[in-house]
Amino acid sequence: MNTTLLIFNLGAPEIVLIVLVVLLLFGGKKIPELMKGLGKGIKEFNSAKANIESEIKENMREIEEPKKEPILERKSNKD
Repeated sequence: MNTTLLIFNLGAPEIVLIVLVVLLLFGGKKIPELMKGLGKGIKEFNSAKANIESEIKENMREIEEPKKEPILERKSNKD
């Protein structure tokens, strides 16, 4: 069985070629900075996604819960 990367059906030679091209284009010093920026972007995306999910779940809970209106009791003053 041929070992392939499931995303885009890439094999080992293609991945090595891509890594070499990236090294040639950006150089060894810029790659850590690029990865750091990519990591921050992914972190912010996941944070925003979590916020949106929590808001949707909160709104769904509000819709599903029956509204409880307070019942006002009249107190009779028997003095």
